[in-house]
Amino acid sequence: MTNERQQTLEELSSEAEAYFTTLSYSGDRIRIFRRGWHALDNYMEEHSVRFYEPMVGKEFIENILSTCSYAELSQSKKDIIRSVNVLTEYQAAGTVKFRSVLKTHELKGEIGEFILGFLSYRMSNGLAKDTLDCNRLYLHRFLDHLAARDVRTVSCIEKHHILDFINSLAFYSKATMHCMLSCLRNFLKYLRDKQYTVIDFSYLVPKSSYKKEARLPTTYEKDEVERLIQAVDRGNPKGKRDIAMILLAARLGLRASDICGLKFENIHWETNAICLTQQKTKEKIELPLLEEIGTAIIDYLKYGRPTSKLPYIFTHLNQPYDRLAEPTLHSIVCLYLRRARISNVDEKKHGPHALRHSLAGFLLKKKTPLPVISEVLGHANTESTKTYLRIDLEALRLCALEVPPSASPCYHEVA
Repeated sequence: MTNERQQTLEELSSEAEAYFTTLSYSGDRIRIFRRGWHALDNYMEEHSVRFYEPMVGKEFIENILSTCSYAELSQSKKDIIRSVNVLTEYQAAGTVKFRSVLKTHELKGEIGEFILGFLSYRMSNGLAKDTLDCNRLYLHRFLDHLAARDVRTVSCIEKHHILDFINSLAFYSKATMHCMLSCLRNFLKYLRDKQYTVIDFSYLVPKSSYKKEARLPTTYEKDEVERLIQAVDRGNPKGKRDIAMILLAARLGLRASDICGLKFENIHWETNAICLTQQKTKEKIELPLLEEIGTAIIDYLKYGRPTSKLPYIFTHLNQPYDRLAEPTLHSIVCLYLRRARISNVDEKKHGPHALRHSLAGFLLKKKTPLPVISEVLGHANTESTKTYLRIDLEALRLCALEVPPSASPCYHEVA
């Protein structure tokens, strides 16, 4: 299948990077791709080529191979060629044939069976899938630790095996170590509760005092958000899709998961409403279908969306026309923030969630009551919304106290 849609290198590489991220490509590998695409970008600029197509990539590679054979190239040059080839393949097919395989962390042997039982037990207690996946990873590491010491059954686990594993966690971040210790403690307690072990080894696992620090939400000024929206070229299918998604984030504060998961059934045209169950909280939410958003969605559906039987509104532009994933939306927002020349983008959060934060900031500036903001953002209660009070600088200034005069000789009042 040949892609007939013209794409700039910036647009194509942004989509490709998001695709590789969803396939769990390592950060190092993606950085290698970026370096290759940067070299390609320089070549296209030198030759005044605006849009990328396979012939451009072929000519670029031939230019590299003009002085020597592939076998004689340095590794960096080979990486550049690989970067161009995967970009061409992605543009043509929407996929890349040879790619990294997402690790499943296979759990083998008796201890592996007990870990699977533990995960099933936690799932039955309503643990979130992401948390279960993390638990599987942590216990897979513990299983590897035991296997390296030829410990194959729970009856062979001894005190020093657990302590050695705990000591090996020192190089992890405090947050990861906290989660791994908690997971290990619960697993060891599970083994004793189910009488798989005689001793309750959970007492060996220290309790971490780590507490997640609340970060200040990243926001953009109103004029910056408007510049972002204006940076989208609505004259092509990609622009028509992207502007509809960006407006959902900027005007309604929808999360990336809810935008990408939006279905036709969620749009109630007769009542001008968007009704959905939020992916994160599982809470239902109803928001107004603003004219600006409705117009953008209609424009995309009529003139931009490829023919697909999927129930999801937003899909990839190339075959296979799969549902768009959250990392892709993140890359889309990032692309237009840079195109709009917003300052300090790389120093701030620059995904759709920053647009959600920005909306909360705009509402606070308008003196909108917290319960109303909670309802708009889909929070179950106002406690989650209170975090945005920290970005309301005008209100914080009203809370500032006068500095009392100091009798210290080191203090000099400035006239």
